[in-house]
Amino acid sequence: MRRLLLSALCLLPLTACAPANTSRASNPSSTFNAAFAPEGVAWVDAGKACVARAPSYRPVCPALPGAAVAVGWNGGDAWAALPDAGLLVTLDRAARSVPVGRVVALTATRAYRQDGSAVTYEGNPAPGVPGAPTAALTGGDGQDYVLLAGVLRRVSDGVVIETAPGPLLQVTPTGVRSAYLPGVVTLSGTYRLTGTALQRLDAAGRVLVSVPHGPGRVGLVGADVVTVSPGSVVRVYSVDLVPLTP
Repeated sequence: MRRLLLSALCLLPLTACAPANTSRASNPSSTFNAAFAPEGVAWVDAGKACVARAPSYRPVCPALPGAAVAVGWNGGDAWAALPDAGLLVTLDRAARSVPVGRVVALTATRAYRQDGSAVTYEGNPAPGVPGAPTAALTGGDGQDYVLLAGVLRRVSDGVVIETAPGPLLQVTPTGVRSAYLPGVVTLSGTYRLTGTALQRLDAAGRVLVSVPHGPGRVGLVGADVVTVSPGSVVRVYSVDLVPLTP
């Protein structure tokens, strides 16, 4: 039934011109990215979008009418952007589809199109940026930040936060910062994936805990430290990186 509904919605005319804190490790040029929220984690892997909700963290990967390039959380729903179909679609719960045009990045508040214009998850116009962002994220302050034209910029007022940013974005309690490794900054420390380990660091950058882990993305889901890796492998840890059984 879900597939039939989405297929039918794809026949509608597409409109190309027309939050709880979440973290998103976003980069539309990558084939693997994830978005974290209190409800769970969503990810896109080589065009396939999935979601795993707390506390079971069971992956759900619905059939979609096109390849996904980005995922995001809004209003308790996990969404995927399908630029070729010009749609935003939900990944579970009630099936919803919003015609938005060619979206390349999602945050907790809006969808950014290829030309930098933006819309809300209801399809209404929202403040955008002058060009396609290479990454976008809603920070701990509730503001959107983008990597655009070689700088990290706050969307609301255009203020440049970093002039030589790394390629990834990390949410912090007060906003967003750039980085070269996937991670998230919390009041209890920084969590990052190095490619061979999941680490917890203190405010001075000292490694407090390190456990073996391959490449992926890491974020917070409530009090859980959650990672997701290519192949839809979801792992859950305590704040001290003790493995938990979902």
